[in-house]
Amino acid sequence: MTARIYRDAYGIPHLRATDALALARAQGAVTARDRAWQIEVERHRTLGTSAAFLGEEHVHWDALVRRAGLADTARRCFESLSPDTKAWVDAYTEGVNSALPEARRLAPEFARTELAAAAWEPWTPLALWLSHHLLFAGFPSKLWRDRVIEVLGADAVRGFASDGPGSSGSNGWLLGPERTTSGFPLLGGDPHRFIEAPGVYQQIRLSCPEFDVLGLAVPGVPGIAHFAHAGSVAWAITNSMADYQDLYRERLRRTPGAGAGVEAWGPDGWEQARSGTETIEVARREPVVVETVETARGPVVIGGVPAQEEPGDAGDPGARGRWTAVSLRWPARVRGSLGFDALPALLRSRSVADVDRALDHWVEPVNVVMAADTSGGLLHRVAGAVPVRAAANRVRVVDAWDEAAAWTGAWEPMPRAGLGEGRAVMANARGLASPLGVEFAAPHRARRIAALLDSRPRWSAGEMAAVHTDTLLAPASVLLERLVLPLTGLSPAANALREELVSWDRRMAADSRGAAVFAAWRGALTRRLTADPALAGLTPRADDPPVFLPWLSPLGRVGHALEGLTAPGVLPGSVDIATHTREALEEVAAAGVAATWGDTHRLAPWEAVPSQDTEWPAVHGDHDCVMSSSSVPGLTDLSARASAARYVWDLADRDNSGWVVPLGASGRPSSPHHHDQLGLWVRGELAPVVTDWQLLTEEVPVTVRERPAPDVPAPRPGGAAPPVLHTCEVPGIGSFAVRALDPGEDAAVVHSWVDSDRARYWGMVGRTVEQVREVYAYVDGLETHHAYLLEHQGRPVGLLQTYEPEHDPLGEHYSVRPGDVGMHLLFAPSEGAPRKGFGGALLTAMLDFVWADPACLRVVAEPDVRNEKSHRRLARGGFTAGQEVRLEHKTARLFFLARDTGAPRTG
Repeated sequence: MTARIYRDAYGIPHLRATDALALARAQGAVTARDRAWQIEVERHRTLGTSAAFLGEEHVHWDALVRRAGLADTARRCFESLSPDTKAWVDAYTEGVNSALPEARRLAPEFARTELAAAAWEPWTPLALWLSHHLLFAGFPSKLWRDRVIEVLGADAVRGFASDGPGSSGSNGWLLGPERTTSGFPLLGGDPHRFIEAPGVYQQIRLSCPEFDVLGLAVPGVPGIAHFAHAGSVAWAITNSMADYQDLYRERLRRTPGAGAGVEAWGPDGWEQARSGTETIEVARREPVVVETVETARGPVVIGGVPAQEEPGDAGDPGARGRWTAVSLRWPARVRGSLGFDALPALLRSRSVADVDRALDHWVEPVNVVMAADTSGGLLHRVAGAVPVRAAANRVRVVDAWDEAAAWTGAWEPMPRAGLGEGRAVMANARGLASPLGVEFAAPHRARRIAALLDSRPRWSAGEMAAVHTDTLLAPASVLLERLVLPLTGLSPAANALREELVSWDRRMAADSRGAAVFAAWRGALTRRLTADPALAGLTPRADDPPVFLPWLSPLGRVGHALEGLTAPGVLPGSVDIATHTREALEEVAAAGVAATWGDTHRLAPWEAVPSQDTEWPAVHGDHDCVMSSSSVPGLTDLSARASAARYVWDLADRDNSGWVVPLGASGRPSSPHHHDQLGLWVRGELAPVVTDWQLLTEEVPVTVRERPAPDVPAPRPGGAAPPVLHTCEVPGIGSFAVRALDPGEDAAVVHSWVDSDRARYWGMVGRTVEQVREVYAYVDGLETHHAYLLEHQGRPVGLLQTYEPEHDPLGEHYSVRPGDVGMHLLFAPSEGAPRKGFGGALLTAMLDFVWADPACLRVVAEPDVRNEKSHRRLARGGFTAGQEVRLEHKTARLFFLARDTGAPRTG
């Protein structure tokens, strides 16, 4: 099926198709083309296989998703979808599978990590969504609160109540028609996430006869869930900060007697738990074996089964302190649903009422939603699933054997609200979602946005930058007035800094000297408070899972909670805050301060394979600024968490809207659209939304198959081989036959050829049989690339791959002619002594097969420049050497053979 793909000046894809399923295929295909490396990394992260190519630092994440049963949860959620939604998600994965083999050749990271792309399952998009949001609600904060209660007492928990360094937040606002210059609603905002390269959001437009929607999609997930404009209606979300994941202390033991089962102590005594083992492959290291256990509460994510049961435990099995594991209970796994039936319904929405109905199906994550339509409809609600259970569950880890900690089976009602003073603001603070959570953001961003919006009676879309770019840091005033203003008796250098801080305008602009002084003092104070003996017990412990350290780091927690912690009566009386404040300022005065905040506050995106030579720019803002860009005070000023996108949706005219992402539309480093939005993003500007098809540039139509590339090929009837496609008799050598390669049946023999030094230029040395099968399952799913086995008298002797150069990265490096056919040919190792003339005969048989297609006018080969043996063989076969070209995975020498000069057909 053919879909039309257009691009705007920033390379943002605009897709048109004949129906919703064709459009879903096109969205999957264009996502694979633009973000192949990114979505394959995410797919491996969902499976717990990222350490196999990224290294041992990824083992802890792989272990978490294996133990949490993330892939199994995704399968369950997929199976619960309606038939129509299943078909829609399946179409998206078909599109991914159709484009990924070609796209991976354009992404240099695949060659750098020796990663082979593999087929996506229909449930893979749901697994990616789960992977992105597994830690979104911050359940590790319950481990932190347990530790605070243990070390400082329950009253100290309130001092740390803020959106900590591991959280994801957002700004969002909605102006009703009476508050805009056009008389139609406006929505604006920006999600705050850890910045990734490529970015976590994908600007895209999806158009078919049923709908025409543009917005910010998550690469690897169909539709547009969070931020979108459908012409007559627009919507946006923020993290509600609701608490909907629980942690349980588990008492585990091996099943007494024969067998290797596991039991868990629950409210009614010992109960059977499911258990197993999984092996995590690790690049350049020995594999790691993890045990998986799932109790009646949920999968165990911390700890495990003790080596032996403690004596005397049978009399007091639920005793506190004798638990050895922690399990996780979360709605997606309990309900077997993520709410993905809402996604196609959102695309078809025409009004606020449609959006509202669609989101009634939503499960996870739990968001605050704002929406508006051209008829004046407005929506401000929470969407998602929060279980009804005891209040203690929300605060800390609870006991698995405590009946009071069990979920009731009921779900909390989702709060709604109207618009006060013609506007609504959502910024992760207490408000609409207060009944559903425990730990919210400080109110500073929400109050500042409201104050900015109230500073003028009406707004236009173009004026929204004044909100997006505001750098006022409200908590700075609180800290300076409480701690710094009272200081006396400072050294001259420290007193000079005090005077700078007092006169500073409280704005965290990148070019601000005052902001640099404040940040330096704040970092020094954070380090001193954290090192205070009263807080020493908060230091991470040896058995803390590394994947949870961002939530358990005292530096990160203290640095983001200074306002609360330094309030009177929060910390123990032994903590001399005034002395720490004075010594921090003296420390900074002695060490010196950067000239500006931007000298140390620079963007620091997460990259799966870190680049070595990228210099990231200085950024404005700070954690509690509207222009949010978070660092970890006391540890680093680098900003890893900031606006993952910014948007303004204008209901008067969609073309008045704007959007921007931190980098660009493409994930390929060589693309001009890899980071062409970075400058706009740093300055707080938006790229224009363009919807006129006449102003967009159309790409070559992309054809995708309507069936997915097979993951496990269907068995051959009766074990029969695929039919012979072509035969050729070479005098003196014998008969050759060509048949289509079967990925399942032929993977082992092909693996035996490619996993050897003689085939090093084929690029698959070190691959497993399964990886070889996956590669050729992809090829089997393409219309433009094909793989064949050549047989001599019934024995496999060669592997032939053909492709259309115009649909291959090679086509970007030479002038493709009509009728060109690309080919790769691999000879099997000889059995016994090499037979004279056999290689030439095999090449002749291959050409005889290719020339059998009258549309083929010229054969193009691209051997590695170092593969001199191949060069000689091609030259003997009549090929003419062409130019040298630099491809992503090799430097190649082109060879050409035209039909009129090629070897004559022999059979």
